[in-house]
Amino acid sequence: MDYIIGVDIGTSGTKAIAFGDAGKVLAQHHVGYSILNPQPGHFEQSPEVLFKAVIDAIAATVRSVNSRLNRVKLTGVGFSSAMHGLIALDKQHQPMTHCIIWADTRSEPFASKLKASPDGFDIYSRTGTPIHPMSPLCKLGWMREHLPAVFNAAYKFISIKEFVFFKLFGRYVVDESIASATGLFDIHALTWYRPALDLVGISPGQLAEPVPITYVISGMDQRVAGQMGIPVDTPFIIGGSDGCLANLGSHAITPGDAAVTIGTSGAIRMMSHIPVTDEKARTFSYVLTPDMFVLGGAVNSGGVVLQWYKDTFGVSGVSGSNPYEALAEEAATVPAGAAGLIFLPYLAGERAPHWNAEAKGLFFGVQMHHRRSYFTRAVFEGIIYGLYSVGKVLDGIAGPIQVIHASGGFARATLWVQLLADVFNKQVIVHDHVEGAAQGAYMTVLKAFGMLSDFSEFEDEAPQKVYAPHVGNHRIYMENFGRFERLYDKVKDEF
Repeated sequence: MDYIIGVDIGTSGTKAIAFGDAGKVLAQHHVGYSILNPQPGHFEQSPEVLFKAVIDAIAATVRSVNSRLNRVKLTGVGFSSAMHGLIALDKQHQPMTHCIIWADTRSEPFASKLKASPDGFDIYSRTGTPIHPMSPLCKLGWMREHLPAVFNAAYKFISIKEFVFFKLFGRYVVDESIASATGLFDIHALTWYRPALDLVGISPGQLAEPVPITYVISGMDQRVAGQMGIPVDTPFIIGGSDGCLANLGSHAITPGDAAVTIGTSGAIRMMSHIPVTDEKARTFSYVLTPDMFVLGGAVNSGGVVLQWYKDTFGVSGVSGSNPYEALAEEAATVPAGAAGLIFLPYLAGERAPHWNAEAKGLFFGVQMHHRRSYFTRAVFEGIIYGLYSVGKVLDGIAGPIQVIHASGGFARATLWVQLLADVFNKQVIVHDHVEGAAQGAYMTVLKAFGMLSDFSEFEDEAPQKVYAPHVGNHRIYMENFGRFERLYDKVKDEF
């Protein structure tokens, strides 16, 4: 029996999933790690910690498969990873910085200045990446000014997936999907965009070689192969970004299909056969393949907000070992709309559609009858309102949303998914595996091996559940959402 491993290098952890015939999940393993926050606005992770997590996750998954199945063979490993990371390496290929991740806002002054300049919109239009501190383009601008010794001595500027692949194979390669989220890559020509590179003072030689998502490489470091328990000639397929592959793995690849993911952050995305940018620069346009582009917007205000709420205020009435399930149970005791209590979830600034790193959180409409459970409900609703504000923009530039495919850990929680269906007033489909990015990585391996001529041929036999919207709840949510949008407009200048 043959199997394939899909690896997803996320913000809170790395997951490896073994897929057998027809995408059946055979085994999986998750390795968690922390985010470093050395000072306000600085969010980083250790490249070596993340690399070790990848090795450990693959090794544990291989052991699990081998312990339960006889005569099995690992035929390939595909990769998904988070976007927007930046690591500076020296000439000895050693990290000079941690991986500065998507949540980092230290480059806000550079981003604001660039966004207000004529160059800003031109770069957005060519690269498809909104001008924002998340972008490696802006991080490089910050580094050049504030860490000149590091910037001038850097041999390469790479992301975490490139770091992993160099440690494995001794080559610097980056998939076009990750490259297209840097603000440095021309999504029309599929090459590094020289005006963006010139702006921050780097050369194409300081970046990795762009390759398609189906790029295959083998012949890894023997010691590391031994740690994973796999042959050195096991083919590794570079795969894509977590956002693009979540659409692929969730089967949201046809017109009218949207994919929503909520993990640490959140996103809503749709597919297009051509790159499409927004006249107000509110959405991204990332490459999956030369004729498949992922349009959408990511929000900072995902599960990290719920984590903040839990850590700050605790959990009331815990009924199990999972505090997030307890919060969902508490929120479910309150009617839709939280009796008019509204939460702006921008605790870490916000990306789409506002791209405002200075945005702040806010509870509005607090009255004497609002108890703790109402605040809990308002937090859940505010996170979904943030996604809906992006969905409205996407609906206008990518075509009407007909159905939503949900993936990520939130898709396991009925409250979350029903809330999503009710706010958007659309059917929401949850596939049994819910790990869309890892399944997307698996599908890139099938495509690379010629087992799929087109991604639409893939037939997922995993069961699915469909959530239908509640019209009455939708009306309540739209009344609150109107206030949600007006509140942001009224207070944004105070941030």
